Amino acid sequence: MMNKRTTSSTWMRGVANTLSAQGLDVVTLFAQSGLRIEDLDDCDFRWPTEGISKLWTLAVERSGNADIGLFNPHAPRPDHYGLVGYAMMSSRDLETGLARMIRYLCLVSDAVTLTLDPEAGGKWTRVELLGGERPIPRQRYDYVILTLLTFCRWMLGRPLRPLVAAFRHPLPSSLAAYDDAFGAPLRFDAPFYGLLLSREDLASKLPTAAPELADLHDRMAEQALRSLEKAGVSHRARQAVARRLLDGAPLRSTIAAELNMSDHTFQRRLTSEGTSFAKLVDETRRELVQQHLADTRLSSSEIAYLLGYADQSTFFRATHRWFGESPGEYRARVTAGQRTAAR
Repeated sequence: MMNKRTTSSTWMRGVANTLSAQGLDVVTLFAQSGLRIEDLDDCDFRWPTEGISKLWTLAVERSGNADIGLFNPHAPRPDHYGLVGYAMMSSRDLETGLARMIRYLCLVSDAVTLTLDPEAGGKWTRVELLGGERPIPRQRYDYVILTLLTFCRWMLGRPLRPLVAAFRHPLPSSLAAYDDAFGAPLRFDAPFYGLLLSREDLASKLPTAAPELADLHDRMAEQALRSLEKAGVSHRARQAVARRLLDGAPLRSTIAAELNMSDHTFQRRLTSEGTSFAKLVDETRRELVQQHLADTRLSSSEIAYLLGYADQSTFFRATHRWFGESPGEYRARVTAGQRTAAR
C-alpha cells in the first residue's frame, strides 16, 4: 500500500525545473532515485512517493545546500497544481480556493494531506506528507509549503504574511532562507508542518474569481477524480481518514460523505477492492506509524496522540500486532538500518 502513494507529473516537472535551476544534474538524480526522467513527458504518469523522498535526499547531498527546498522563494508556481490550480483561481476567496484544493488534492498527489483547522485569529493550513518507511526530508516539506504560500500570494495579487509558519524539524543553523521565504514568525519542533493564515486573508476576494469558470472547473475536476477512482477509491479514503485521525478513528459514514458517496456505495466500493473500512483505517494508521517512528523527533506518546489513540497501551498493542515489537524496538531496528544504508 505504501508504494502506491503517488504524485502527478505536473508537480514533478516543477520539482525537476527547480533542481535544474540550481545547477544539478537532474537526469542523474532521477536515475539514482529509481525514477525515469522521460516519464515527465507523460501527463498521466504518477510518481512513487518513496522515490520522490530519495530524490530530495540526493539533491541535498549533491548540492550541499540544506535550504534547497526554499530556492527562489518569491517565484509563484501555479503550474505545479494543474487543473486543481485553475479550480482554486476561479474561487471567490482564498478560503474557498483552499477548500477546493483539499477536495481535489489527490489529482496532484495522494501522498499528501491538507487540512484547514480553526485557531484563534484564523486557521491552520496543515500539511502531512506520506512516504513509507523512508523519512521524508525536511527540504521536501519546505518546498511543498513554500509552493502553496507563493501560489496563494499569486492568486491574491499581493503579499501574504502568515501569522505563523510551523515546521516539525528542529531549528536550522541559519534562519535567513526561512525569514526571506515566509516573512512570518517561525516555529520549529512544532507538532506539524503548516501555515497559520488570518481570517482576513482567508476571506480576501481573489482577483481571478470567476463563478462561471468555477462551476466548469469543478465539473472537470470531478470527472478527473472519477477517472482516478477507477484505480481505487481506497486511495482517496485513506487520505480522508489520515486528515481526521487526530480526533480518533472516523466513522465510515463521515468519510463516505466527504467523498460524496452514500455509506452503502462507499462500503460496496471498498468491498469490490478487497478491503473494508476497518481494515483501511488500520492500514492508514500503520503507514503513518511507520513514517513517524522512522523520524526520531517524535516520541511514542506524541505519535499516539497524532493518530487518535485513546491511550498509550492501545497504541502499543497495535504496534505489536503489526510489527511483533514495541514502538521503541521498531524504531531502533529501522533507524539502525538507515544508518547502515547511509554508510
